[in-house]
Amino acid sequence: MSREQINQLIQAQKQYFADGHTRDITKRQQALYTLIDAIQQHEAAIVQALQLDLRKSETEAYVTEIGFTLAEARHLAKRLARWAKPRKVKTALTHIGSRGMIVPEPYGTTLIIAPWNYPFQLALAPLIGAIAAGNTAVLKPSEWTPHTSAVLSTIIRDCFDPRYVAVVEGAVETSQTLLELPFDYIFFTGSVGVGKKVMEAAAKRLIPLTLELGGKSPCIVHHDADIQLAARRIAFGKWTNAGQTCVAPDYIYVHHTRREALVQALREAVVSFYGEKPLESDLYPSIVSNQHLARLTTFLDEGRIAWGGHVDAVNRRMEPTVLIDMDWTMNIMDEEIFGPLLPVLTYEHLDEVIHAVRNRPKPLALYLFTTDRDVQHNIVEQLSFGGGCVNDTLMHLATPYLPFGGVGESGTGRYHGKYSFDTFSHNKAVLYQTTAFDLPLRYPGVKNGLRWMKKLLR
Repeated sequence: MSREQINQLIQAQKQYFADGHTRDITKRQQALYTLIDAIQQHEAAIVQALQLDLRKSETEAYVTEIGFTLAEARHLAKRLARWAKPRKVKTALTHIGSRGMIVPEPYGTTLIIAPWNYPFQLALAPLIGAIAAGNTAVLKPSEWTPHTSAVLSTIIRDCFDPRYVAVVEGAVETSQTLLELPFDYIFFTGSVGVGKKVMEAAAKRLIPLTLELGGKSPCIVHHDADIQLAARRIAFGKWTNAGQTCVAPDYIYVHHTRREALVQALREAVVSFYGEKPLESDLYPSIVSNQHLARLTTFLDEGRIAWGGHVDAVNRRMEPTVLIDMDWTMNIMDEEIFGPLLPVLTYEHLDEVIHAVRNRPKPLALYLFTTDRDVQHNIVEQLSFGGGCVNDTLMHLATPYLPFGGVGESGTGRYHGKYSFDTFSHNKAVLYQTTAFDLPLRYPGVKNGLRWMKKLLR
């Protein structure tokens, strides 16, 4: 699609929005149910596309992409009528006779730029919020997962008038073109580096935005943790999608007395998930591109491989791998791994972990394994992170009742459930003033006006 065609599409969406086609609550709900039906009808095609792009198994494709998206759409469709109602707020003493209301309103025409690691879910989950809030939307899927992008295009084309929702496919140049155009809101999911460019482009037009980025998410395993249970849950969080998950545990800090037990338990968990040879398992995904695999391979020379480390370059696969004898001077500890490599560091005192995490950019997620309530409180209270779990991994993003988003370099804004509706809505403040009487105290020249105003404002 040329720049002129994209610009015409956006102008058509702006007119569609201005004409009021997206405002009716019932129509928004119907749009979400139409999307739900289309996803169910295309389920086999979605699974096949994810298999071709990332070698995801049918189970992983459903649990992390299709099922998640369906649950999100149903959750919002059932509740958006209540969320969209204007809300009355308290009346201040100085405003006697008036009525204050908060009126949620859509921004207008929105841009959603999706990543490649969960190319179906991370494209449609924000779109669901945009539709629920009453916006039009242009969806830009990732060029790194072309089969999934094609299925998304088909689904959206079957469901929506392009003046309402449209997919624009293309590479980096297409994203750059889109970012130069007058959207009313931008929602971006991707790397920190690209997120900075998106924010810079939005700043030129003062376009509000949400950035869902990433970073190095720590996993802390205290000496009192149930090692077998912790290992299973860490292994699930780390090696789902071959580690290509923005909230995957990026590295482990384990108490020095439990390192050997944890490393062994992680190995046992991987064998129980994928067998003795994960590279031959139909349940274990591949790396998205040769370029990404080559980058991950360079990290294998750092530290010491406790187990794993084998690579199948032909099929773009890398074994789940644990690295030990690590330190913060190594390259792998300087950037988000986004792959199946898991460095393990040790600590003696918890203050060492707190100091190390505090001295680095705020992570998108943090995970802690301990039964000590004081330790749980200490870590949650002292460390800043987007979201996380105590005695689990990943599962905080699977509930629509918790907001998902980053802080600092790991992102800005939040979504999922009602937070998606709120993200794509502007809360308009409206004061309805009475005409039955008029308190004169605010006007110049009123006798003793200042004295009475001071009393009221106290």
